[in-house]
Amino acid sequence: MLKENERFDQLIKEGLEIIQNDAVFSFSTDALLLGHFVPTLKKGRVMDLCSGNGIIPLLLSDGSSCAIDAIEIQPLLADMAKRSVAHNRLDDRIKVYEMDLKEANHLTPSQYDIVTCNPPYFRENQSFQHLKEAHRIARHEVMCTLDDCTLAARHLLKQGGRLYMVHRADRLVDCLISMRSAGMEPKKIWNIYSKPEKPHAVTVVIEALKGGKPDCKVMPPFYIYDGNGDYSAEMKEVYYG
Repeated sequence: MLKENERFDQLIKEGLEIIQNDAVFSFSTDALLLGHFVPTLKKGRVMDLCSGNGIIPLLLSDGSSCAIDAIEIQPLLADMAKRSVAHNRLDDRIKVYEMDLKEANHLTPSQYDIVTCNPPYFRENQSFQHLKEAHRIARHEVMCTLDDCTLAARHLLKQGGRLYMVHRADRLVDCLISMRSAGMEPKKIWNIYSKPEKPHAVTVVIEALKGGKPDCKVMPPFYIYDGNGDYSAEMKEVYYG
């Protein structure tokens, strides 16, 4: 099951294991936060874009019986995701597509209730670039842009379906513009702070409604650490339930 440099990491709250490989890809706290804010669907369909090693489908499978699909362009990551799904005996509920999300328009339109996305954060022309190719593709807009992600979500979502996206706080305006341009109205924004004394959010999670009317709510701040440097009560909930 495991290949060179791979390991199993525990998803404690969900009681699952995921294949990780630091040389290729390992999920970040941002993925856990995205999974935390997505509501549990008892039935229906979910699509995860830019799925990496399949962390979001595994998280969303907990407590749900809905069908979950995922799109990942990198063969190594898609393979890791498929093997993690098989290891956790979730093949009947989770399907991983190794494909370019820009080709999502070839899939049946308007069939998903929720689309999730943890896209590449950095613009392609940004001066700082990760040296490892797998990391560069996962973190920079090399193979897809923010607009590619929102357009794919628009195609896949039912009318009234919801997109959940995690991104860097300094690209919030880019996210909101891209979502609205794609016909999805931002409805909720969660600002994620590293700790209470930090003045600026580091990450945002955004909920957008396909075909929704303008009415966006900024939710209470979420802190990863408390004033003592320990995980906050909210973050412990994310990790441990």
